[in-house]
Amino acid sequence: MSGNETERGDRERGGNFDPKFDSAGLLTAVVQHADTGEVLMVAFMDREAVDKTRETGLAHFHSRSRGRLWIKGESSGHVLRVRQILVDCDQDALLVKALPEGPACHTGARSCFYRALEGDELQRIG
Repeated sequence: MSGNETERGDRERGGNFDPKFDSAGLLTAVVQHADTGEVLMVAFMDREAVDKTRETGLAHFHSRSRGRLWIKGESSGHVLRVRQILVDCDQDALLVKALPEGPACHTGARSCFYRALEGDELQRIG
């Protein structure tokens, strides 16, 4: 096996957490309600966000628009209490199972996925 194949095999089948950040240093993080399974939001995490989330139990993300770390709920108080973090097979995406304390979306909606595409129109759901 080449070094690249060994690294991939270790990352995909091994027991060590070795996240594969993209060229911008980010992972995609899908946030799911820990009890209902509803998808609440999608955000990005850098190494600092992953570390802070694991350290505090509160979801932290990297804001691409602000170029900095932010804790979900830092202005609204609607934090996400992390119950479990699942790591995909090649460790380049995370599924964060959390309990929200209030709406997950900055618009005030329960989930950021509150509209359905119907033809060329967006229709509010739920």
